[in-house]
Amino acid sequence: MKKSPFENLINLFFKSFLHGLAIIGPIGLTVFVIWSVISSIDNMIPSVAKEIPGLVFVSTIVVTAFLGYLANKFVFGKFVFEQLDLLLEKTPGVKHIYTPTKDVMSSFVGDKKKFNHPVWVKTNENPEIWRIGFLTQPEMTAVEKEHFVAVYLPHSYAISGWVIVTDAKNTKPVVGMSAASAMKFAVSGGVAGFHAAESDDHNSGIISPTEAE
Repeated sequence: MKKSPFENLINLFFKSFLHGLAIIGPIGLTVFVIWSVISSIDNMIPSVAKEIPGLVFVSTIVVTAFLGYLANKFVFGKFVFEQLDLLLEKTPGVKHIYTPTKDVMSSFVGDKKKFNHPVWVKTNENPEIWRIGFLTQPEMTAVEKEHFVAVYLPHSYAISGWVIVTDAKNTKPVVGMSAASAMKFAVSGGVAGFHAAESDDHNSGIISPTEAE
């Protein structure tokens, strides 16, 4: 049955609305998250934020960058932060908050990033199923798991995941994708597609399971 001009117009409007939503949605969400972060930091000192909006946020960014520079470029600064790190890691109660937080942060940023060794992991034999993950421990002999490795498997559309310990023969390095592209592929549910390695992350010190043996 042929649709009336009014129905065609409604369908066109609905499709255009969905296309517009697909364009505006990610942009709006990104702006909202960034604005929420800036507002949250800025409101830590309401009196200053009221007089000069954004000053607290900018100051926080500058101070954080300065501390990072101080810890990396000066021996005294590195010594002070190492001692502070040691103190926090040995303080009862505090260490249970500080140590896990530090480990998670260092896994994503800094010189000791952990999620930079993407691998394919066979999670089922029949039918054969592979998942993309990140090699976090190339050997597990300390816990009597010889020839086993630890792999982090991120969840799609979430900031969570789970860790599995599997035989090294069930894993193989990801070829053709950088660590960042592999993470994007995993968390997007695969819809991000495949991207050739755009940096040296994919080749910088990747430990293959066979090398771990």
